[in-house]
Amino acid sequence: MSLSLKDNNGIETPGTQRLSKIILETTLPGIPLHARGKVRDVYAIDVETLLFVASDRISAFDYVLASGIPDKGRVLTQLSLFWFDFLKDITPNHLISADIREYPVALRGYADQIEGRSMLVRRARMVDVECVARGYLCGSGWKDYKATGSVCGIPLPGGLLDGSQLPEPIFTPATKAQSGHDENISFETAAASIGTELANELRRLTLAIYAKATAHAATKGILLADTKFEFGFVGNQLVLGDEVLTPDSSRFWPRDTWAPGGAQLSYDKQYVRNYLEQIQWNKQPPAPGLPEEVARETSNKYKEAYRLLTGRSLVQS
Repeated sequence: MSLSLKDNNGIETPGTQRLSKIILETTLPGIPLHARGKVRDVYAIDVETLLFVASDRISAFDYVLASGIPDKGRVLTQLSLFWFDFLKDITPNHLISADIREYPVALRGYADQIEGRSMLVRRARMVDVECVARGYLCGSGWKDYKATGSVCGIPLPGGLLDGSQLPEPIFTPATKAQSGHDENISFETAAASIGTELANELRRLTLAIYAKATAHAATKGILLADTKFEFGFVGNQLVLGDEVLTPDSSRFWPRDTWAPGGAQLSYDKQYVRNYLEQIQWNKQPPAPGLPEEVARETSNKYKEAYRLLTGRSLVQS
């Protein structure tokens, strides 16, 4: 195996290769664990700072599976870093640094767990609404449309198919769920919860980010079908937080295979969902593991999305 040369973000340099390892859970003795989500382990550094670490865990149908996806956490982190920089003219974000050399000294001994898959971020008071942008009809939007002819209370033309492009992108907020699915809500319901002024600003930012990201993805042969964002306040400043435009939070479709009328090929965990449907899992715990080939192919899809969108290859962990 050749040695791997990488920059401070864990990006591969030409002609290098490393074997993958899977990190399902991090353990950083001496660093307080603030939260452990479906994918991220969040550590409290001080009253103003958190460390986000993206594991290789994968969830499907609301359960974390017994198997991880090689390099998934690196893809989520590195792709978020790309988009944070790409979108900085539209909105500030919560990122402080992803360079482990700039982390507090107490963290540097855990490089084998956090390098390339972590971000030091400012603590934010998160807005209790998921900000979803949709340019295509799919997922819960398709189910809503079939039942009501609308998505989150927004009327749509008749005759649309699963995978159809919408006349224009729409903002469809959702409530945040600590477990289970987020619930789609109308703009009016969101405004009643967080205030009309903030709801209007979130809609403006969400659609502006979606427009810029969609235009970029199109130059790479990718359709950005939908995506979701989270915003919060650092002091009085509204910032973009969490992860941004990753295969976990977005649907990326190859443009050359897009065909309305059913499920689309995608650079995300749909491959895993398809496998779980194939084995007829009852979607109850315990969640199953994945065959090696399913995990590997899912990893390849995540890394291919990263490569196409950023123009860079990802170093393996």
